[in-house]
Amino acid sequence: MWGFDHRQSRPVTNELLDLAEQGVLTWEQLARDALGWMSEAEVQRFAQANDYLQEQEDEEDHADADA
Repeated sequence: MWGFDHRQSRPVTNELLDLAEQGVLTWEQLARDALGWMSEAEVQRFAQANDYLQEQEDEEDHADADA
């Protein structure tokens, strides 16, 4: 059947991942550079989409509970 070749559709992404896997770049360097490249709004959406941070409402609820 027809297969989706992710490597062909995202060649630059895959090259960066390969460089990190080979130790040419560190994962930390790659992450810091990517986060630095994005706007704060993009970082926020990325963090929320990947469940890295709680929603803003949750943080406000915690602040109210501590007061």
